[in-house]
Amino acid sequence: MNVERRYAKAAVEFRAPKKPGSPGTMRGYAAKYDTLSQNLGGFVETIQRGAFDKSLADGLDVLARYNHDDNMLLGRTASGTVRLSSDETGLLYEVDLPDTQVGRDLAVLAERGDVYQSSFAFYTIEDEWGMTEQGFPMRSLLATRLVDVAPVNTPAYLDTSSGLRSLAEHRGLSFDEVRAAAEANRLADLLTSAPVEPTEERAAETDETPQVDNHGLTVIQFRLMQHSLRRPI
Repeated sequence: MNVERRYAKAAVEFRAPKKPGSPGTMRGYAAKYDTLSQNLGGFVETIQRGAFDKSLADGLDVLARYNHDDNMLLGRTASGTVRLSSDETGLLYEVDLPDTQVGRDLAVLAERGDVYQSSFAFYTIEDEWGMTEQGFPMRSLLATRLVDVAPVNTPAYLDTSSGLRSLAEHRGLSFDEVRAAAEANRLADLLTSAPVEPTEERAAETDETPQVDNHGLTVIQFRLMQHSLRRPI
């Protein structure tokens, strides 16, 4: 499981400090529901309402990091300096900027309008594949595990490999087969054909050795968490 990042087409609001010593507050949507993404390399993506409900209900410690950089920590839900909520529009976040160099610099940039976009990082817990009304491959995110929310300079980082791996798993294909289809703009053919029964060779491609993500979570630990996240609230 790889951390994925997506960007919201919504402006971030900067609020001036209410008390001395505080750089201010940033507030905006890290993700918006039922909105088609740009072309992610042969498919588009949409986030369904409820995709973040389990993460929010479980009180996961979600970070706020400028540009997703661990050296630019702005706050976290565990300390109350980041607050998350979900409404009809999407995932809303609010972060109290810290009185640090990063926090003060970001406050200046946000107040001037230089930083006005947001992003979020996540693991996919559950997704499904289908087609848009125009017949273009579409991935729907149904449940995710949040990692962070982030004000960002430019929405330039789009990692599509996890999405393609998800499609490979759904269709019983190897990642190389799906990647080749994406490069040839033929993902729609994979979605309209019958799923392939997995072979031993393909099954071997999914074997994973323990890896550690940026929160120190091994793949085995994540799978256990994934199982618990699927339980009803």
